[in-house]
Amino acid sequence: MRQIALSGWSSLARLLTRRHSFKLRWLIACWLMPLAAHAAPVILVFGDSLSAGYGLTQQQSWVALLGQKLAPAYQVINASVSGETTAGGLSRLDAALAQHKPAIVVLELGANDGLRGLPLKLSKRNLGSMIDKARQAKAKVLLVGMQLPPNFGKSYSQQFAGMYSELAQSHKVPLLPFLLDGFADKPEWFQNDMIHPTAAAQPHIANTVERALKQVK
Repeated sequence: MRQIALSGWSSLARLLTRRHSFKLRWLIACWLMPLAAHAAPVILVFGDSLSAGYGLTQQQSWVALLGQKLAPAYQVINASVSGETTAGGLSRLDAALAQHKPAIVVLELGANDGLRGLPLKLSKRNLGSMIDKARQAKAKVLLVGMQLPPNFGKSYSQQFAGMYSELAQSHKVPLLPFLLDGFADKPEWFQNDMIHPTAAAQPHIANTVERALKQVK
């Protein structure tokens, strides 16, 4: 009787072991699925409201559209903040690099510095420091430039636009000279503030950035 009982317990133990083994394998698979999804190299978009999707749903933003275009080869993460300045970006870049460990950083900042008339010497220094930090974190950089409306004064506007090309040359990084290239003169592609692009403009921006990313080597 004792042998029968032990035999029964042994069979039950084997059955439970098989069930638990299946459950364990299932749990491991579920745990590994999100890790596999994150295995693709990360492109970190680090910008202001023009990249954060101001006035749009997240799905409408050019960053989300770029992510759809580049998946599954790359995972595109949006770390942009509306209203961000170069100083603000510099203060939070270390944490973003440590968290996301990007292979590429798309650096789109400076517009708010220009709109506020901040000293371009400081803006340029902040952008240069961010390029250096990204490189120290083993990430490549695509620098994205902007242009100011004509009413900001010819001299300041020219210096502002030139700041990006000077940074690209001195730091030897590829440059997308103007994020809104190709439709800046189309008021129907801008929201009521005439600063932020509409949903209709987002695919165009995504295509522009995608082409520029081909410069990153």
